[in-house]
Amino acid sequence: MAAGASTLVRNETVPDSSRATTATAVYQRIKDDILDGRLAPGLKLRIEFVSERYGAGSSPIREALSRLSSEGIVIRHEQRGFCVAPISLDELREVTTTRCWLETIALRETLANPTPQWEDALVIAYHRLSRTKRFLDDVEPSLNPAWEEQHANFHEALIANCGSNLLRRYCRDLRDQSYRYRVLAAPARPPGGEIEHQPIFEAAIARDVERAVQLLSSHYRITQRVVEQHLLNLA
Repeated sequence: MAAGASTLVRNETVPDSSRATTATAVYQRIKDDILDGRLAPGLKLRIEFVSERYGAGSSPIREALSRLSSEGIVIRHEQRGFCVAPISLDELREVTTTRCWLETIALRETLANPTPQWEDALVIAYHRLSRTKRFLDDVEPSLNPAWEEQHANFHEALIANCGSNLLRRYCRDLRDQSYRYRVLAAPARPPGGEIEHQPIFEAAIARDVERAVQLLSSHYRITQRVVEQHLLNLA
C-alpha cells in the first residue's frame, strides 16, 4: 500500500473525539481559504484533493465540507461531490438584502435591551476598529487581517444583546458570505477612515434606533454597490 493511502487509513481509525477535533480544524482552514479567495469560486473540492491539501482523512474532510455546505460557502451536488460556491450578482444582492433584514432586527432588539456591559463592549470594539488600519498597502489596497477581525468584532458587538443566539449565528454566516465578495473586490475600494462606522456607533450609543438601523443598512448597500461595480468591470 502506498504511503499516502496508509496515512489515510490510519486517520480513519482514530477515536471519535480526535476525528471531531480534526474535522473542526480542517473546517476552519477550508473556510479561511474560501473566504480569503485561496480556493476559487466554483472549484471542485474532490475528497482526494482536499485530503492531500489539508493532510486529513476522508471522514473529517466530508464532515467539514458538509458543515460548510450548510453555511452556503460550499455547494454539495448529489453524485458529483462538493465545490466552492460560485459568485454572482444575484447572490450578492440576496445576501446583502437578507443581511439588512436580519441585522436590523437584531439591532432593534439590542437597542431595546441595552446594558452597561453591552455598551462597554461596543465602545471597546469601536475603539479597536478605529485604531486599526483597514489596508496593508495604501498604493495597491490589500485587506488587513487585523482590521477584518476588529470589523467583525464591532458588528458582532453591535447586535450582541438581541436575545437570540440563532439570529446572531445567521448574521455571522451572512457576514462571512459578504466578506468573500469584499475580498474579491478589495482593490476597487480606496483606503478610507471610519466615515461609515462612526455614525453607526454614535447612533447606537445614543439609542437612536431609527438612525442606527438606517445607517447600518446604508453601510451594507454602499459596500454592495462597490462590489457590484467591480464585478461588472471584470465581466
